[in-house]
Amino acid sequence: MVTIKQTPLPALCDMCSLSLTVNGQLYERRVPARLLLSDFLRHELGLTGTHVGCEHGVCGCCTILLNGEPVRSCLMLAVQADGMDLTTIEGFAGPQEPLHPIQEAFREKHALQCGFCTPGIIISVHALLREHPMPTEEEIRHGLAGNLCRCTGYQNIVAAVRYAAEHMAEQGQDEE
Repeated sequence: MVTIKQTPLPALCDMCSLSLTVNGQLYERRVPARLLLSDFLRHELGLTGTHVGCEHGVCGCCTILLNGEPVRSCLMLAVQADGMDLTTIEGFAGPQEPLHPIQEAFREKHALQCGFCTPGIIISVHALLREHPMPTEEEIRHGLAGNLCRCTGYQNIVAAVRYAAEHMAEQGQDEE
């Protein structure tokens, strides 16, 4: 479980210093005290793979890894991530790198349509497979319960998770 700093928040107009690692790169910035982490990632760092859907933590589109654990970036302030290590969907595979096995499974099993929910789902699946390397269908569905998809009906997503788990086990690849 990720521990989020419970520090008193400065006044609305105050700026705060922030130092965090995102996808392996250190960033130091001054940001408004009440800037959402999702907005920091998208607008300050240009990491637009972190999507903002409901802005209430319900849809899961803004899911990222914070110190290795999945969190909703729309429910956190950027200053709460000070000193932490974040991974966004951009941290899974760069333009010149092969797809991550989970991404490859989603492509292979046609587990996306519009793609809006896909980054958050892939990050949630990453966390799921770390906990349950060979999940049952029930574990997969439970692991995806916090991610809403309006297009796919989830059948191909479940198939993609199984496919990813099987291929990662065959390759002896553990989730980090």
